[in-house]
Amino acid sequence: MEWYLPVIWAALIGIAVGLYVILDGFDLGLGILFPAFPSDRHRDLMVNTVAPFWDGNETWLVLGGGGLLVAFPRAYAVLMPALYLPVILMLLALVFRGVAFEFRWVARTSKPWWDLAFWLGSTLAAFFQGVILGGLIQGITVAHGEFAGGPFDWATSFSVMCGLGVVAGYALLGATWLLIRTEGDLAERARELAKLLILAVLAFMAVVSLWTPIASQHIAQRWFSRPNILFLWPVPLITALIAWAGWRWLDTGREVLPFLAAIGLFLLGYLGLVISWFPYLVPPALTVWDTAAVPASQIFTLLGVVFMLPIILGYFGFVYWLFRGKVREGEGYH
Repeated sequence: MEWYLPVIWAALIGIAVGLYVILDGFDLGLGILFPAFPSDRHRDLMVNTVAPFWDGNETWLVLGGGGLLVAFPRAYAVLMPALYLPVILMLLALVFRGVAFEFRWVARTSKPWWDLAFWLGSTLAAFFQGVILGGLIQGITVAHGEFAGGPFDWATSFSVMCGLGVVAGYALLGATWLLIRTEGDLAERARELAKLLILAVLAFMAVVSLWTPIASQHIAQRWFSRPNILFLWPVPLITALIAWAGWRWLDTGREVLPFLAAIGLFLLGYLGLVISWFPYLVPPALTVWDTAAVPASQIFTLLGVVFMLPIILGYFGFVYWLFRGKVREGEGYH
C-alpha cells in the first residue's frame, strides 16, 4: 500500500475539521451568546452578521465526515458505534438550530421561543462536538479491529469537561467576530464578554493539558520524553502568549486581531491533539494505515477532492469578501 495516501487523506480531513471548527464555530458562538444580549434588535443584528455564511460553513463538516467514510472505512466503522449517541444528538441540534435560524425571521408572537431554540441548538451542537472530542481523546475500546466497548463509554466527566470547553471556545469566537462586524454598544458588550471567555478557554485548555498525560501513558511519553520535550515545550508558552496578546488587543480597541487570537488558540489546541495522537486515527489502537481504504479507492476520491476543493475555497473567499464590513441596525440579508 502506498504509505503516503493515508497521510494525505488524514491531512485533508484534519484541514476540513479545522475549517469547520473555526468557521461554524463563530456562528454557533453567536447562538451561545444570545442570553447575554436580551435585546431583540441586538439579536437580529448578531444573526445578520452570519446570514450569508452560516449554512455554507457546515460544508466542511460534510467533507470531514464523508472523507472519513471513503478514505478510512474501518475507522468509520469503529468510531460511529462508539460515538453514535453524541453524533446523532449533535446533528439533531444543528438541524434544530438551522430551523430556528430561518423561522425566527418570520415569527411574530413566537419569536422568543425560536430565539430559545436557536440558543439551545447552538449550545448543544457545540457541547456534543466537545463530548465527541473528549471521547476520542480518552480512547476507544477496540478488539480484533472492531468496537468492543459500550454505548455510553463516551459519557465521562472528562468528555463533559471537553464539551463545556468547546462551548466556551465557540462563544469566544462569536464574541470576537462581533467586534469585526458590529459597532456601538453591541460591540462593546462583546468586547467585555471576550475577556472573560479568554480566561475560561485558557482554564479549560490547562485542565485538558494536565489531565490527558496523567490519564494516558502514551500521551505522557509523547510529550515529556526526550528529545520530544526539547521541541514541544514552546507549545504551551506560545498558547499563553497568544492569549495575553488577545487580551491586550481587546483592551486597546482592536477589531480583527482578537478574532485572529481566538483562532490561534483553537489551532494550537488542535496542534496539541495531533502531537498527542498521530498517527492513531482511533486512539489508542488503530493508525491511519490500519484503517485506510485500498489505494485505488483513495486515489479515485482524491482526484475529486483535488478538483472540487479549489472551487469551494474560491466560493468561500468570494462570499466573505462580498459581504465584508460592518452590519448596522436596519441592514440585513433576509
